[in-house]
Amino acid sequence: MTTVAIVPVATSAGRVEYQAVSGPYRAVGNSAGQALDALAAEDPEMESEGLVIVQRFRPDSFFPAEQRQRLGELMRRWREARDRGQTLSEAERAELESLVAAELEASARRAATIAQGLR
Repeated sequence: MTTVAIVPVATSAGRVEYQAVSGPYRAVGNSAGQALDALAAEDPEMESEGLVIVQRFRPDSFFPAEQRQRLGELMRRWREARDRGQTLSEAERAELESLVAAELEASARRAATIAQGLR
């Protein structure tokens, strides 16, 4: 099965385009579906049938808004510290690592729920 990632990309004109990526192939579209269709035209390995799962990275029962907001804040602080050649405090690093682990666990639980629904 071919793996495809589709990500929103802000353009210099202030619009959002979607970039679909699969191995060495890349395609852009005005929507996620358009980018996926353009990629399928480029990649001869893409199967004619498949399953598309869209993760919108919004709060859900697996990773609620409070955790998502705090993760975003800590990532912003980490980037700022990195750009200044500094690091986060030990407590913030530990909290960031804990939230990253929680989001990874949430992703696994989402995938398990999706798999159960396919049976």
